Amino acid sequence: MWLQDFHKEKIKCQGFSLIEVLIALVILSISFLGVAGLMVQTTNNNSFGCHMTEAAIFAQDQLENFRTSLWTNVVTGNDVRQSSTGINYARSWVVIPNGVTPNDTIKEIRITISWNDRVSHSINFRSVIYRPFLD
Repeated sequence: MWLQDFHKEKIKCQGFSLIEVLIALVILSISFLGVAGLMVQTTNNNSFGCHMTEAAIFAQDQLENFRTSLWTNVVTGNDVRQSSTGINYARSWVVIPNGVTPNDTIKEIRITISWNDRVSHSINFRSVIYRPFLD
């Protein structure tokens, strides 16, 4: 009797059934799909962050150009810049003087950077440059 019970226990503990293995594979597959979706979203977010950084660099580049230019050359305009990733950034700027020449000592600059990476994006920057009053 004791030997029969031992033999039955031994048969029950020999491994997993096919159903148990299939259920485990289904659960594992669903979790991998969730992880893959998160990886796609993370990659998209990193790409968008890279494009935002490039747009900010192009805006800062134009502001630095204005700071080193002659005061009379700081005027409204636009251009297109291409990044190292191959995306074209449309850059436009509006210059608003605070007075009539030659008494204008402050100019407000509004820069808009636009690009398209499957979706259209744009970002706006505002800054002010100052020229001391010259007699």
